[in-house]
Amino acid sequence: MNYSIYAESTPNPGVMKFVANRMLADKSIEITEAEQAKDISVAKALFNFPFVKSLYISSNFISIAKTDNVEWDMIAMQLRNFITDFLNEEGLKNYTENITEEEIIKTEIKVETNTEKIEFTDKEKAIIDLLNEYIKPAVEADGGAITFNSYVGDVVTVNLKGACSGCPSATSTLKGGIESLLNQKVDPNIVVRANER
Repeated sequence: MNYSIYAESTPNPGVMKFVANRMLADKSIEITEAEQAKDISVAKALFNFPFVKSLYISSNFISIAKTDNVEWDMIAMQLRNFITDFLNEEGLKNYTENITEEEIIKTEIKVETNTEKIEFTDKEKAIIDLLNEYIKPAVEADGGAITFNSYVGDVVTVNLKGACSGCPSATSTLKGGIESLLNQKVDPNIVVRANER
């Protein structure tokens, strides 16, 4: 069975999600520059397009952020056809099988040098569990990802990736969705912010 791809818009007008009928990856990774593509051949190939700004690869989709100098109606079909042809040429493959979690963390946190194992408090664990259960599936459906970054004082900081990074509606999602959920389930004083990288 060959790959087939369809394109789906996301809440972020600068990002489009290209969904495959088969799994592409067993890990999620955001790639913001060609050098980070490492052994992910489809990512390397996509960065050859001058209008590709960044990629987010997860399970059965690739979210592509474009540069501002081009519109989706000019490039979406070209990208969809390219991805379909590329995947079918390579055959069924897990594009992240040779990428370790440590490499993904290094890619995502370029400036952080502390690699010690972090022990989470009970409150932090509750926040992470709620993000994973309620928020993560909805965010992934929109071609993005959200991960816990920190909890200091009453402030929860999250990392936004893929279509969520730079999305105009991210603030309303953070305040209206995530913050209200954490206020109800964990602590009424929690404020949620996005990690600005």
